Amino acid sequence: MKLREYLKLARSFNAVLTGISPVLGAVAMENFDVIELILLFLVGFLGHTFGFVFNDIIDYKIDKTSKEISDRPLISGTISIKNAWIFASITFLLAFIIALYISYKNQNYFPLILLAISASFVIIYDLTSKKLLGMDIFVAFGVFFLILYGSATSIINLNEISELAWIVCALGSIQVLFMQFIAGGLKDIENDYTRGAKSIAIKLGVRIVDGSLKISSKFKALAYGIQLIDLIVVFLPFFIIWNINELTLLQYLQWIIIASIGVIMFLLSHKLLSMKRFERMKARKLIGSHYMINFMIVPIMLMGINPWVWILIFFPALGFIISNIILHGTFLQPKTM
Repeated sequence: MKLREYLKLARSFNAVLTGISPVLGAVAMENFDVIELILLFLVGFLGHTFGFVFNDIIDYKIDKTSKEISDRPLISGTISIKNAWIFASITFLLAFIIALYISYKNQNYFPLILLAISASFVIIYDLTSKKLLGMDIFVAFGVFFLILYGSATSIINLNEISELAWIVCALGSIQVLFMQFIAGGLKDIENDYTRGAKSIAIKLGVRIVDGSLKISSKFKALAYGIQLIDLIVVFLPFFIIWNINELTLLQYLQWIIIASIGVIMFLLSHKLLSMKRFERMKARKLIGSHYMINFMIVPIMLMGINPWVWILIFFPALGFIISNIILHGTFLQPKTM
């Protein structure tokens, strides 16, 4: 039972996604060493756990006033603040121990600096997210450097990072910005607005008035704009890396799949942004669906260098669904989101 609570505290429903991040960076550099990819996944997974546990500790006083997130272990009291600190410290140390082993194996210690920068951005976000506006950008930087860390494990300086790897870093950051600014801003709007927390959603005019959800045109423009940029960037390799005039059948198939995913993403966003009343469970379901669809894009794009990369498409979605079923008894609606 206690393990179940620690998995809740770790936000295991999307931990697989963060774990995949440095893996995608390594794959973009054509590193297909399975053992090393597994170790990189563990670094990302443990880093994710540390970031969310530390965030819950810092935001405890604000979060405990919200009934909507009462299932979170610190709020329900199933895990004490002291034990949460111990858990966060252990996951942080384990992540760096594994990263140190990877560096020792490759005799390349430079990537550790990138991992430390990633962790620093996440810590800055956790300390400032409820106090200063737009701090979600630090999560995006954290993911950017986490992917860059994965890309750098097989090289000795940044000049050797490929164009494709830089694009993957950018895509990861853009997708995280959507999840933080848009999805995160909406799912927390009721508690954040009541407690006077600073968020992009509130700054751009999102309000709850007499139970009705008011979403401004500025906020909608930001949501659609981020997704449009996401789709533009994911198509860049086909123009600047691969010869657009010599695309293979597989690459044409990639175009069709990515375009289809883009349409579904916009439809899910439209439903989320068209809610008339704030229904957290409905918002969770739409965000969860968007989450699974959105993060298929990068592995599909990377199929251009190795068709087997498509396997990575399923890991975030499976991790999300299995975690929800085991921990929350739901399919797409994590109660700790």
